[in-house]
Amino acid sequence: MLAYINWNPDSELCHLLGFPIRYYSLMWIIGLLAAYLLVKKFYKDMKIDNDRFEPLFLYCFIGILVGARLGHCIFYEPEYYFSSLPNFIEMLLPVSFNPSFHLTGYRGLASHGGTIGILLAILLYCRRYGVRPLTTLDLVCVATPLTACCIRLGNLMNSEIIGKPTGTDWGFVFVQLGEDFPRHPSQLYEAVAYLLIFVIIMLIYHRNRRLVGTGFYLGLCLASIFLFRFFIEFSKEVQSPWEEELPLDMGQLLSIPFAITGLWLVIRGWKFRSMEIKHVRSKTTKK
Repeated sequence: MLAYINWNPDSELCHLLGFPIRYYSLMWIIGLLAAYLLVKKFYKDMKIDNDRFEPLFLYCFIGILVGARLGHCIFYEPEYYFSSLPNFIEMLLPVSFNPSFHLTGYRGLASHGGTIGILLAILLYCRRYGVRPLTTLDLVCVATPLTACCIRLGNLMNSEIIGKPTGTDWGFVFVQLGEDFPRHPSQLYEAVAYLLIFVIIMLIYHRNRRLVGTGFYLGLCLASIFLFRFFIEFSKEVQSPWEEELPLDMGQLLSIPFAITGLWLVIRGWKFRSMEIKHVRSKTTKK
């Protein structure tokens, strides 16, 4: 039996009214919709008014899209997007001027930039609608790994963010890249890992809802995703040639501060909750 898979899916699922429906876009929509429905339920669990929930999706959508796009352009291809006015416009709008003007969609989104974008968007939302930032961040981060899983499956369908050659007869042969040797399906590795992280965080959430608002779930999400991201990068090809000159690739360098911040938030949230429990027990004993 062959140990490798010839991976050659059509990146387009179908056409709707003349417009192509791409798997990548569809997986983004599924991921965001799943997060929307989950966070809506979490808001209900916390007894937060639905009127204050509805604007959250728009803030998050804009934040993650703008952040992910700018993150890719600034972190991975600054020499292209800042080299001329047309290229700079391509960074902001889903168009290309090469070789002639045409619509392309946003090709190139970075998860680190998307994380920064959504964090800033949530802070703006909380300030506008009077919701505690750590409460909203915790609730959104319970659902976030599921969205990340869907996005990586979209990357897999696009045969992008590929892994390094396995050096054996197992792996994925990415036919669309014109190759005939197997590589690590790093997109699939990440998708499975993020799905497992989502399940674990959901189980913890259902048993420890009182940790919501301490930053614990924000930290757990950041630490688990970006710690895994740091190590999985060893099996991935660099996205830009200049990264080969770095001791670690850009994905790893950007993951380090997120992972450290996440671990600090987990410890801080757990300690805060432990102190609260001790305080309640102390008051009960005195009575």
